[in-house]
Amino acid sequence: MAANGGSGDAKLAVLSRCTTLCAVPAVEVKTGRPLLRLVALASITGSFLAASSAPTPLYPTYQAAWRFSSLTTTVVFGVYALALLATLLTAGRLSDHVGRRPVLLVGIAGQIAAMVVFADAHSVRTLLVARIVQGLATGVTLATVGAAMIDVDRMRGALANSTAPGLGTSSGALMSAFAVQWLPAPTVLVYLVLAGILLVQAVVVVLVPETSPKTPGAWHSLVPQLALPSQTRRPLLAAAPVLFAVWALAGFYGSLGPALIDHLVGSASVVDAGLGLGILAGVAALTTYVLRTTPAPKAMLIGTSTLIAGVAIVLLSIWLDSPPGFFLGTLVAGVGFGAGFQGGVLLVAPLADPDQRAGVLSVLYTVVYLGLGVGAIVAGVAVVRGGGLVATSYEYGLAVMVLAAIATFNLLHSPIRIHPPT
Repeated sequence: MAANGGSGDAKLAVLSRCTTLCAVPAVEVKTGRPLLRLVALASITGSFLAASSAPTPLYPTYQAAWRFSSLTTTVVFGVYALALLATLLTAGRLSDHVGRRPVLLVGIAGQIAAMVVFADAHSVRTLLVARIVQGLATGVTLATVGAAMIDVDRMRGALANSTAPGLGTSSGALMSAFAVQWLPAPTVLVYLVLAGILLVQAVVVVLVPETSPKTPGAWHSLVPQLALPSQTRRPLLAAAPVLFAVWALAGFYGSLGPALIDHLVGSASVVDAGLGLGILAGVAALTTYVLRTTPAPKAMLIGTSTLIAGVAIVLLSIWLDSPPGFFLGTLVAGVGFGAGFQGGVLLVAPLADPDQRAGVLSVLYTVVYLGLGVGAIVAGVAVVRGGGLVATSYEYGLAVMVLAAIATFNLLHSPIRIHPPT
């Protein structure tokens, strides 16, 4: 899948000189209304990430009913990330060979099945099964739908890849929280609504044109590997520490955030429990739009610096027992989350050729979900076997700050330009 070095250097040079997203023309638009197609595809990413974050505000409800520990919560959270990683490593490049549509339909079917299992959950074992099925479905879908968006429009598709996850994660967490607070049977209703949305999206996938032709090598693509074309390797080395750091923070909010907010606020409100992840991801999505014309390396630098500042405010607010300070720090960290993720995606994804896009996005999401899953599991173990929730929060937050500082150092000493040449 590697392209020749000269072509890769030329692409990288063009991207580093680009100060706005409109400098690269749309590619492979076979019919009209490319923006409508882009929105439809982005909505699939949004619904999948909404489905992945929907259980977060429900964990206290499950805990009260089935009496399990915070460690169990992080294990339930972590198996999703591990299943997703396993799928990315095997089926992540499949759509480059068989086309986007069949892979998307399989992924949506798997996600609907996960929603049904969630709706019927009656034990921790059922939750684990649902999260594993969800991880498998999400793993096969994220890289595929991301590649399809770039097929439609290279730069706007890359921007949609960085915006849709935040919107989906935020809406899923908040929708679930409001359902628990005010609607009947929330542990069933939330998942049935998501299943209905996914059914509509399956119909849309059938109707929209295929964006990637079939090519040989489908079976070989299932052999686990992290293959990168040459023109994306250096940018990915710059982006990987940033992506890992910002999603490690998201993993903390997704697994232990509700318990920490309950500790600070002292409220039984599930809406409060969902606000942490909702604010973090919502502000991240808004940030990707605000910084849409910012060069990718500069966006990553903004991301790492604001991530450090936001986490520092969060840790200080925990020490001072200040809920307003916690949510303010979360807001600032959300800017770092969005800017860092957007910069990483925009730096790497547009450089891939059409038959490389799903594979490159698979590698990006592998880095993302390593940060998300490994960090959450480590945090859960530390809470149970270490010094408790507050001590773990300090340790985890400091680790994220160190990761962000290392990423900042790498960016400042990277051969990739932080500022475009004049």
